[in-house]
Amino acid sequence: MMKRICIFLLLAGLARLGCAQNVQLHYDFGGALYEKDLDGRPVLTSTVEMFKADKWGSTYFFVDVDYTSKGVAAGYWEISRELRFWKPPFSIHVEYNGGASNSYSYNNAYLGGLTYSWGNSTFTRGFTFSAMYKYIQKHRSPHNFQLTGTWYLHFAKGGLCTFSGFADFWREQTFYTETQHRNFIFLAEPQFWVNLNRLKSVSDQFKLSIGTEVELSQNFGARKGFYAIPTLAVKWTFD
Repeated sequence: MMKRICIFLLLAGLARLGCAQNVQLHYDFGGALYEKDLDGRPVLTSTVEMFKADKWGSTYFFVDVDYTSKGVAAGYWEISRELRFWKPPFSIHVEYNGGASNSYSYNNAYLGGLTYSWGNSTFTRGFTFSAMYKYIQKHRSPHNFQLTGTWYLHFAKGGLCTFSGFADFWREQTFYTETQHRNFIFLAEPQFWVNLNRLKSVSDQFKLSIGTEVELSQNFGARKGFYAIPTLAVKWTFD
C-alpha cells in the first residue's frame, strides 16, 4: 500500500500545538480481496508523519514503508510546504513525491500551486483544497495537473472519533500496453480512528488510536479500473 498525503495540517488540534508527529501500522487486505490482480502485495505498511507550523506557514511530510516476509519491499515519501506572508485562507503550496520498490522506481514528481484552507473556531472540522501544476520527471507526458482535497472531523464525546482523509485527481498517462493508456487517475484514502485517550478511564497521555483506512482508486499504480482496499490500523501520536 502506497499512501498518499493525509495532511496533518488538517488535524487542527495538532496545528495549534505547532509541531506533531505520529506513527501508523496498517494491515492491508488488498492481496486477499484481489488475489488475481494483487497477488504478492505487501500486507504491512508503516507510516511516519510530521507536521510543523511556523510564522511563514507549515511543513508536512510522511514516509511509507511496505514490508514482506523477506523484508522491506518498497518505500515512498512526500514533503510539502504551505507558504504564506498574509492572512489565511490562501497559501502557496510546493511539494515533492518520490520512492522506489524492489521492482521499479517512482518518477520524481514536483508540484506547485495554491491551497485554500478552512477550519471552524473549535478546531473540530475543516478542509483544504489545492490546485497544482504537476511535473513528472522523465515521464512520457511530464506536464500535468493535480487537484487535492483533504478533510477532518473530530466527533463523539470531545473527539473520541476522527474521520479524515484526502482525495486526489490528476492527469498522468499510465500505460498498460504499448497501445493502451489512461490519462486520468483518482485516489482517495478516508481514515476512521477511535482515539483511546478520549475514554474516561484512559489517560490523556495514552495517545493510541485504532481504526481503518480504505484506499479507493481508479487507474492507480498501473492498475486498470476501480479498487477498494481496506486496512486495519493502529496509530500513536507524539506531541
